[in-house]
Amino acid sequence: MHPMLHTAVKAARRAGQIINRASLDINLLQVNKKQHNDFVTNVDTAAEAAIIDTLHAAYPEHGFLAEESGASASESENLWIIDPLDGTTNFIHGFPQYCVSIALSHRGVITQAVIYDPTRNDLFTASRGCGSFLNDRRIRVSRRDRLADGLIGTGFPFRDQSGLDEYLKLFSEMTRVCAGLRRPGAAALDLAYVAAGRYDGFFEQGIQPWDVAAGSLLISEAGGLVGNYTGDSTFLYQHEIVAGNSKQYAQMVQILRPYSRVKTPI
Repeated sequence: MHPMLHTAVKAARRAGQIINRASLDINLLQVNKKQHNDFVTNVDTAAEAAIIDTLHAAYPEHGFLAEESGASASESENLWIIDPLDGTTNFIHGFPQYCVSIALSHRGVITQAVIYDPTRNDLFTASRGCGSFLNDRRIRVSRRDRLADGLIGTGFPFRDQSGLDEYLKLFSEMTRVCAGLRRPGAAALDLAYVAAGRYDGFFEQGIQPWDVAAGSLLISEAGGLVGNYTGDSTFLYQHEIVAGNSKQYAQMVQILRPYSRVKTPI
């Protein structure tokens, strides 16, 4: 395992311990609302602090982009992109679908990725050029060719609901052409499931870099494709994502392209 990946795994497991302890009595959680339907708890902030402390101790010159604390001031070519608890709404309701997501970007390219599901002790890892793994076992994207046979993950608009009517139209269109849609509510874990072949594809708008950075590397190293709704691979900061094996990805892009909100230069 790459030394930086090893450190990220250590950080993710440390955050997972904090999350698991808190999950024993969710009635004690301190919950605040950041905006409509967007929550943060004392567990999010404690887990994020633990991750940053672990990474900073090993790599004090590196920069950080984290969901709760934002971006740190750094001129380093290395940027850790962190979601300490993806699926906070699930967590505060005791619904066991959430995870820790940590990725390392070097000169704008994701090189290391960890997604840790503390409820199942599932550890997804990837280093660029070395493949993707679940609990040290190599994983690959699914082999299903037809979207009609595909199980597809998605996310619903929950912060900004101005595009809800358009999404419902897309939801209807996608439902008619695939085997089933699922929305568990933790995008990072959904992407890990694509890498492991549990989903055949995934799409979502209104997404943030910390939701998709680690999962995108897991998928590409597992043989899949990731991009925005138009199929462009420069998706990380564009707030929309589509992912899947090559055949499912191509069919999904054909449906999703008209719904893209990415502004393309004239």
